[in-house]
Amino acid sequence: MQYTHEHREIQNTLKRFIDTEINPHVDEWEAAEIFPAHEVFKKMGNLGLLGLTKPEAFGGAGLDYSYSMAMAEALGHIDCGGIPMAIGVQTDMATPALARFGSDELRAQFLAPAIAGDMVGCIGVSEPGAGSDVAGIKSYARKDGDDYVISGQKMWITNSLQADWMCMLVNTGEGPIHKNKSLVMVPMRENGKLLPGIEVGKKIKKIGMNSSDTGLIYFDEVRVPQRYRIGAEGQGFIYQMQQFQEERLWCAASTLQSLTNCIQWTVEWAQERKLFGSTLADQQWVQFKLAELKAEVESLRALTYQACEHYVAGEDVTEWATMAKLKAGRLNRTVPDTCLQFWGGMGFTWENKVSRMYRDGRLASIGGGADEVMLGILSKMMGIAKRPQA
Repeated sequence: MQYTHEHREIQNTLKRFIDTEINPHVDEWEAAEIFPAHEVFKKMGNLGLLGLTKPEAFGGAGLDYSYSMAMAEALGHIDCGGIPMAIGVQTDMATPALARFGSDELRAQFLAPAIAGDMVGCIGVSEPGAGSDVAGIKSYARKDGDDYVISGQKMWITNSLQADWMCMLVNTGEGPIHKNKSLVMVPMRENGKLLPGIEVGKKIKKIGMNSSDTGLIYFDEVRVPQRYRIGAEGQGFIYQMQQFQEERLWCAASTLQSLTNCIQWTVEWAQERKLFGSTLADQQWVQFKLAELKAEVESLRALTYQACEHYVAGEDVTEWATMAKLKAGRLNRTVPDTCLQFWGGMGFTWENKVSRMYRDGRLASIGGGADEVMLGILSKMMGIAKRPQA
């Protein structure tokens, strides 16, 4: 995959926006443990950045997925991980299934405002007892006339303290666990106020990604029209697995610039840091280790670009996306950890950008499918692990 002039222009537009509208406020939003999503998303919507790959009929640009990759990579210029993640939820995690399988009514009501930045969305899959085991969710939607009545809990939900709607995976039947689920669009707030039956159980305090709000959300007999279901009933698990492919590709692409930055910050620090009559950068171990890290990041870039190329060509990229997500998770742990060591005591301070990346990056091996889930998928695709009986 090669970025064109058009890809670069989108990245340049986003970089200018980050430099003027986001990075000057990152420390403040990190301390507040939330950022003004509606304000930031509206400005991004005005620039046409929230619907690059979405249908033109609903305000998107109708471009191929390589443009999402270019945007995800440019988000790495943000001086934290929480805000890029929140943006990625809006563009590549909560909206792909809606854009692909939603009715025109649903897309007009939920997708178009999300692309414009008038609404903030979130994706509701994980629960207190079902994170990696998506099929194990307990939230249930029973039918009552033309409505679904939804009860249950969703946990670890990014943007949920501000979201206007949730794309929610719920059980809608009693059949096999991979065929009894549906994706349903659930309105959460009107004029900033939670709708009846929806309660924020708590705002979750995390060790990183602090500028991104994360919530435990309760649903108690929440009534939603059945026409708010995305696509066919019972196909939610399949739709979500497809949605995960874009999420995992986005996760991999979003690490490339930030990992590159982390290494470059450390190179510059090592060249300035004096010790034992020379600089830290004069130590061969430091030189070789930073060179090795750069080679690892470029390997991830090649893998991610190759995965995107296959996806744009319409191929099944389950294996490619899984490998890219796994590698991104691993590097998001090893690169900041190694670099932090070279920063010494300065790396152990809260304000240091490498230490922030060390905290934020840890999530990459957990969220969007843990490393062990990725390895399980790959093992099955390689034929060395048994697949469950249908």
